[in-house]
Amino acid sequence: MKSSKKSWVVLILAILIILGGSIPASMLNSGLGATKVDRISFETENGTLSGLLYMPNDASETNPKPTIIVTHGYLNSAEMQDANAIELSRRGYVVLALDQYDHGHSDYKNEKYSDTSFFGIWLPFWQHSMHDAVAYMYDQPYVLKDSKGNGIIGVTGHSMGGFGSTMALAMDEQEFLTTGKRKIYCGLTEGSDFQYTSLLGITAAVADQLGGGRIMGKVAAQYDEFFFSAPTDPSGSVRHKDYVSTPDGMTFLQQTEAAKANTWYNTSDGGRRIIYEPAETHPWNHFSTTTTAYAIEFYTEAFKDYQKGIAQIPATDQIWLYKELAECFALIGFIMLIIAVASLLLGSKLFAKANSEALEPQPSVTGAGGKFGMFAILFGLIVIPAAFFNPLMDGGADSAAVKILFFAGCAFGFAGIIGFFTSFGAAENKKSHFLGSLLVILSGAALAYVSKHSFYTDNAYFTAPGVNSIAYWTIVCAAVSLLATSVIYLAKNADKGLKAKDYGFTFNPVKIILSLIAAILTVAISYGVLFLVDMFLKVDFRIWTFAFKTFDFTILPAVLRYLPTFLAFYIVSTISITINTNTEKMKGFAGYLLAIALNAGGPILWLALQYGTLFTTGVAAYPGSALSGIVLVAMVPTLSIAAIISRNLYKKTGNIWAPAFINAILMTIMTLANTMVAFK
Repeated sequence: MKSSKKSWVVLILAILIILGGSIPASMLNSGLGATKVDRISFETENGTLSGLLYMPNDASETNPKPTIIVTHGYLNSAEMQDANAIELSRRGYVVLALDQYDHGHSDYKNEKYSDTSFFGIWLPFWQHSMHDAVAYMYDQPYVLKDSKGNGIIGVTGHSMGGFGSTMALAMDEQEFLTTGKRKIYCGLTEGSDFQYTSLLGITAAVADQLGGGRIMGKVAAQYDEFFFSAPTDPSGSVRHKDYVSTPDGMTFLQQTEAAKANTWYNTSDGGRRIIYEPAETHPWNHFSTTTTAYAIEFYTEAFKDYQKGIAQIPATDQIWLYKELAECFALIGFIMLIIAVASLLLGSKLFAKANSEALEPQPSVTGAGGKFGMFAILFGLIVIPAAFFNPLMDGGADSAAVKILFFAGCAFGFAGIIGFFTSFGAAENKKSHFLGSLLVILSGAALAYVSKHSFYTDNAYFTAPGVNSIAYWTIVCAAVSLLATSVIYLAKNADKGLKAKDYGFTFNPVKIILSLIAAILTVAISYGVLFLVDMFLKVDFRIWTFAFKTFDFTILPAVLRYLPTFLAFYIVSTISITINTNTEKMKGFAGYLLAIALNAGGPILWLALQYGTLFTTGVAAYPGSALSGIVLVAMVPTLSIAAIISRNLYKKTGNIWAPAFINAILMTIMTLANTMVAFK
């Protein structure tokens, strides 16, 4: 492989696209110049909190402003609230988009965790994040207070951030009984009810009693995967909801019968409350012009006595979506940058020995039987990850469906043993038959073992709890794909004399080490560009729940712990893409489409079934799969991008090592940068 002018052209074009997306995104993020955006951090008794501070140009110590703190849900970061942050700040409110503890750039003190169980890790940090942020913002001179010293501060959180906002409101009222001052004036939660705050004593009834005459609201989406169900609903929360008709909804609104959505109600303590019910899913809330308009309308009403200096821009006049589209455009440039940097490095003299001879395209399958057989194989490779997604993610190693994989691994392993001994009688290519049989034995054993044992239950070692079920699904999918590839090789390709190199697999220590170094440099250089963009423009590369964002280097130990799992997947994935797309008919765009289908086809099928059923019948295909389904949304672009990188680079290098290393390092960092990582 040689460095080509084309790679330099792609590199230059990538940088231009990144700038062409990031500069407009930065302008839109600042409300087209209405605000100044800075990343801030501050110490609290529970750790370090960080966030993006959106400061209107006219806000100052002499002109304090109503202030709103917005925060994200579990496994997200401050940037996930950019719709609310942009739209509220451009209207004149001071806005802090907060990273909750152990998310984004915030850290919770390790000794604060009582135990390493899921709830031992999950409960404490959101209990305190919003409350601690309110305490900090209340002390800032640019934050408005009334004549009695009460803070004119609103709190808004999505999902887990909504729990934190509910806790902050309750804790603020409890402190008021001692201090005589309320720091929080109003609050709007999105995608959260009282299901988990009740574990800390704040039920709907208690929250009502601690209302303190505040103005409060909830966004309760009709198709929210988690919350807002009535107690009489059957098991499984992924179904249509009508929160205003539930006991908790009526308690929140202080009504004795089913209330109306999108309607203000006065409360006995002098406050006002409202529940909005958009026809959306849980993650749709923070990527919705409808919910963003609700937030604007809520704070216009809540702060109606403090509208001096607040621009009266219609709630439907929103620019945040253009910022997201600009960042998505920059994301395309970022992927191009990764490929260009890798191509230039691997094409240089320094890394020449990392490359193998170019892979010759294999003849395409001919004949109706052969074509049908190949279609069945490819269809199986796509469907199996979808078919077993739910039991692997939610049922674990003990579920009945996963036991099928265990027995399948055992059966194929036993068949491999039979094939090994019958290989002695093969007239030709004995060596290939021996190798194929051995691969079937090993891959069958691997599938049986990994499906029976989940390695990711130790939260003290695998410290990103939200990633652990994904890691389990990933390693089992890798074993399934390896077994399928081994069986196909033994059944079809051993007689053809195909060797490991025809799969892009060359076990050469020099090539492996040089590919690893090139991969590390590629990811480092690419992330260096991302950090520069964040430093100067305060934006990153994202679309909806998928993002390449900056991270603190304290997550690197966790990256190293998860890296072997994802590396195993991307090695097998790249081998599968190599052998299945390196044919005469799969040249060009068609090969990339098939590569994406092999990697992301399963998740796409599962999501189509899950949400197609939800929206047409009111009950999802898997009504018990809430978090797992939401997580899968971001897996589609993750696996699609990885497929593009794999196909592009194996065609250039002749082996799978460089693309596998790049995808593993890149996607592991990306995943952990966008989730909760404890015990850093």
